[in-house]
Amino acid sequence: MKGFLMACLILQVVVVLAVSCTVVGVPSGARALEKYGRPLPSMEQQDDKAARETGDVLFSGYFLTAAFASNRNFFARPDNTGLVGLRHMLHLETDLYKQYLTFYTDQNFFSDRTNGWIELSEWDSTVGLTGLVNHIGWRIHYERDSPLDKSGLSQSYADALVTARFQAIDDWSWWKGWFPNQNLNAYAGAGWVFSNQNFFARPDNTGRALFRYVAHADFDLYKNRVVLYGDVNFFSDRQAENKVSPTELDWIIGLALRVRDDLEVSVYREEDHPLDRAGLVQRYVAVQVRYSFDVPKKLWKK
Repeated sequence: MKGFLMACLILQVVVVLAVSCTVVGVPSGARALEKYGRPLPSMEQQDDKAARETGDVLFSGYFLTAAFASNRNFFARPDNTGLVGLRHMLHLETDLYKQYLTFYTDQNFFSDRTNGWIELSEWDSTVGLTGLVNHIGWRIHYERDSPLDKSGLSQSYADALVTARFQAIDDWSWWKGWFPNQNLNAYAGAGWVFSNQNFFARPDNTGRALFRYVAHADFDLYKNRVVLYGDVNFFSDRQAENKVSPTELDWIIGLALRVRDDLEVSVYREEDHPLDRAGLVQRYVAVQVRYSFDVPKKLWKK
């Protein structure tokens, strides 16, 4: 019960604030999906961390596939046509120098439920560098979103992000006494979209994003088997008079169930809202399966 109450409190900070900012009467609409990076909770175990620290892991990653169980307005291409039916994603990363410098890539593919669900309609490709120094995380990456089954609008951008990170089991000495089977991970920070080709500042594809503000929390409800998580992203518009004030809010809340240490089933909801004017609002609910893996260096040698 104490763990559940703490989880609700943490997610109120991340999600309820987001919802309270969106009490505006607006119609529904849509745009391309991947705008906020990687808000999923970590599946890394203590044994995985030890292996990475000793340099025994060549690369790590995960594969996921998701079905959009409810989707009225998340489109299946960057030009806002179709509706997303399925999402498939491959994430790979390798440490170039311990945890201080890591290369990663994300490859996202989407299908159109109005065109049979199976044929892929969009490809979002990301490459980047990231790292962690004590409690400070950083990231610089490039993303390009393109249609696959026809010509049309492509979006691309590059950004840099700095976050302050927190882990309760390491940073609060009293945590284990109160919550011996739970953990809390959180981060918050800001970023700069320094190169922008059609990466928009609102869900209705108006403006061009300039600054990003993020917050994330995932609460391990029990022994890393049940994880409650929330994520919020704000964007500002480089074409607006006030270039710092947010013009869009995207939030996610989800519940992940770990069937095994490397296999997860989750349900999550996302909503994207304009903040400075009435406009399009996007909502969907997805059911997702994710499998994580490590490839050891000794396997490559063999």
